Amino acid sequence: MLKKRWKTWCSFIIFIAVINQNLEHIHHKKQAIDHKLNFILHSGSWLTHMIIKSSKYYLLFVMAFFSSITSAKDILMAFGQNIPPYVFEKHDKGIEIDIISAALAYKGHTLKPLYFPLARIPIAFRNNQVDAIMGDMGVDLEASGGFYANPAVIYDNVFISLKSKNIAITQPSDLDLLNVVSFQGAEKRYPEWLNKAAKEDRLFSISNQFTQVKLLHLGRYEVVLSDRYIFRYFAKRMKLLNVLTIDEVDEHNFTTAIPEDYRPVFRDEKIRDDFNLGLKKLKESGEFQKIYDNYMIL
Repeated sequence: MLKKRWKTWCSFIIFIAVINQNLEHIHHKKQAIDHKLNFILHSGSWLTHMIIKSSKYYLLFVMAFFSSITSAKDILMAFGQNIPPYVFEKHDKGIEIDIISAALAYKGHTLKPLYFPLARIPIAFRNNQVDAIMGDMGVDLEASGGFYANPAVIYDNVFISLKSKNIAITQPSDLDLLNVVSFQGAEKRYPEWLNKAAKEDRLFSISNQFTQVKLLHLGRYEVVLSDRYIFRYFAKRMKLLNVLTIDEVDEHNFTTAIPEDYRPVFRDEKIRDDFNLGLKKLKESGEFQKIYDNYMIL
């Protein structure tokens, strides 16, 4: 019995000794770790630099993220009233609106379209009613603080006459004695062709291009000046609605489309640059052409 107790007591002493040894080992390990941590934190080691760099990169990321949010803006932009397939005023859709909206969205901006008669678009810009306009209607707006962007769309303007009239138009004098209906601002863009008709009160400018098509087919005017796709759209629409008889027409090419004639104008240079970048990305991705194709099925 005594021998058994002695063995138990010895085992207990050995157990205590092992625990004490492990505690000392752990204490020494802790001291070594603390020493190394102090060395790292006070010696400018690579880890310290990594922590500092990581913090800087994180801070820059956060700043860039919130900067992109705060720099995104609502852009009030003036467009012509209801000129399908470029502008469908009622639905805020069309080639122009879809392209410009997508280009601005690349940098987080939101397009807010407003609609004006064409002749009032540059006036709206000069009067600070809008942040941007789609086309200057032949009025130079740089002096009014405008920054011109890259062309978003190109209008293919032609003279149009009824085939039954057998009218030939190859030079300005061919318009002599003819009554012409055009979009607003056309005489500023094509003065060599329209000045004489304007002086002799033979030129009628109207923003409603549905009416242009109607006036031609009713025989009120001999010639329409219009983008060929706009005219075709309204002619097809009239035919579907059975508004009146749609006769065959001749399209007379008289000028080469100049992309610079249809550049958006922005009041803010940074927004203009954001738009240009977004437009470039749209074209590179093929989305630009897809937007055109969606509306050009006439």
